[in-house]
Amino acid sequence: MSGRPRPAERLVFFSDAVVAIAMTLLVLPLVDSVPGLLGDGRPAAAAISENGWEIASFLLTFVVIAHQWLSHHHLFEQIRYVDVVLVWLNIAWLLTVAVLPFPTEVTGAYGADRFAVLFYIGTVLANTLCLTAMTLYVRRTRGLAHDASMIDGRWVFGSVGASAALVLAFALSALVPAAGYYSLLLLFVPPQLARFRYR
Repeated sequence: MSGRPRPAERLVFFSDAVVAIAMTLLVLPLVDSVPGLLGDGRPAAAAISENGWEIASFLLTFVVIAHQWLSHHHLFEQIRYVDVVLVWLNIAWLLTVAVLPFPTEVTGAYGADRFAVLFYIGTVLANTLCLTAMTLYVRRTRGLAHDASMIDGRWVFGSVGASAALVLAFALSALVPAAGYYSLLLLFVPPQLARFRYR
């Protein structure tokens, strides 16, 4: 891709396709577990009762990817053109989306194991940092957004706040293993702070 800005539509379509594939891949481990249960003579209900962590990790990651896609969609609604820097930031974001089924599978297999927790939160953190980087880059780069003023202080506060919350969640899980996935509840803090600050 040349250095000249290009319309954003193709990048948006490509991103949507990658996200859709990643979300679809999440369910495959659950599907693949059924023949093994059948071969062992297990009842059909075992597909649910014996896959508790797998189902929980699937649902968690489905919600995480859906939320991140909505944030990405919201940002790119404001973007008219993309340049080579924004394209590569977006590709980095897509890499983290494509990788998410892997830590999800590790979580399903190992539950609250410390490495599994840190691997999962670290991947979500990398995804959020990429989205924050795109937000800040579009805000400061003239000519990319329809109206850069739409990406205002509250928007930036929310994006940076989500990244900061995940850094804290990662650190908390590393220092206090019992916190585990509950540390992700810190993600609810930045929206409340933004509501208080910008009311």
